[in-house]
Amino acid sequence: MNTTPTGKDYVGSDDLYTDVQCTMRLAAEMNTGYHTEAEVRDYMRQITGSEIDETLRIFTPFHINYGKKTTFGRDCFVNFGCTFLALGGITIEDDVFIGPQCVLATEYHPESPETRHSLLTKPIVVKRNAWLGANVTVLAGVTIGENAIVAAGSVVTKDVPDNMVVAGSPARVVREIKKG
Repeated sequence: MNTTPTGKDYVGSDDLYTDVQCTMRLAAEMNTGYHTEAEVRDYMRQITGSEIDETLRIFTPFHINYGKKTTFGRDCFVNFGCTFLALGGITIEDDVFIGPQCVLATEYHPESPETRHSLLTKPIVVKRNAWLGANVTVLAGVTIGENAIVAAGSVVTKDVPDNMVVAGSPARVVREIKKG
């Protein structure tokens, strides 16, 4: 347990806290004013500390608290106003669409009041060619299957099978994806 400049305790190392602050600074700079797609990708390279393919398109504002465990595949699109709480790691595979105002939250707190101030994480994986509609929330530990569609406004609490449409809160399988 460490103390922030605000005097509040947090769980993690000083290095992690520094990385989170750096990520939030870079994201704030990226979200200020107009930036070309190439400039946004350059910010994302700094935020993730990894290579970002030239086909990634992110419309700002885009909010992220930690980028070092976040990866994007080829031909991905992230629409306006998305938030990634990414301490647990987020993997976005090739050809993924993420609609506006989506939240991917790898972080959560224990239910017990005695330990609720602890921070727990589980990774999120969005597999190839998946599509998250507007205002979708994906919770920690969830994998969205290949080609899956998550309907707008859904809250995903469990894994989504490949080639399925899910909807609701909590999201449930509605049907298999229509071919052709």
